[in-house]
Amino acid sequence: MGKGRVEAFSDGVLAVAITLLAFNLHAGVRSQVALATQIRQQWPSFAAYVLSFFIIGVVWMNHHYLFTLTNTVDRRLMLYNLLLLLFVVTIPYATATYADYVLLSGADARTAVLVYTFVMEGMAISRFLICYHIFSAGLNRSPVPEHEVRKLFRRYGFAIVAFPLIAVVAIATDARLVLMLHAALVMYYLGPGLRSIETDPKAIA
Repeated sequence: MGKGRVEAFSDGVLAVAITLLAFNLHAGVRSQVALATQIRQQWPSFAAYVLSFFIIGVVWMNHHYLFTLTNTVDRRLMLYNLLLLLFVVTIPYATATYADYVLLSGADARTAVLVYTFVMEGMAISRFLICYHIFSAGLNRSPVPEHEVRKLFRRYGFAIVAFPLIAVVAIATDARLVLMLHAALVMYYLGPGLRSIETDPKAIA
């Protein structure tokens, strides 16, 4: 199977997942409470939506970047890619669960944090496996200096450590911290790090 089919399938799944996020947003029902007040009360849903939207966006950007470096795909890479998509399609559920329970105290809020973190951790591990396999199996289409490969491994490996730490902090203090800390992590991966480790554009065009 050519890598084009894998990329097209992945893009389709990511597009569906990012669209489903909006299904968790609901307009207020008619009641004695003003609509503006109802919308303000739904801020966790809107905040979680924006966060998860950009998380899926970052996954798409990183996925595109990694497959730009790839010359071909093998069965194991396809399996790792499926594993990544398995977690991606559960983001809408994890987002809705977190938004519904983040303002509550006790076990339910902690469970919501754990559900969201589990999905994020699964994606981080899957993405690292994809990256590691591309270079360890020699699937990259042009030589990349070893120190640049290690830099890429560190960059993607950082999320594997960061997500559990965020969960621990949020559970120990305030579940709402997940939003802020995950947003900071998203900003990190939206930064220029990927550009600094790209190979010659002519070699991967």
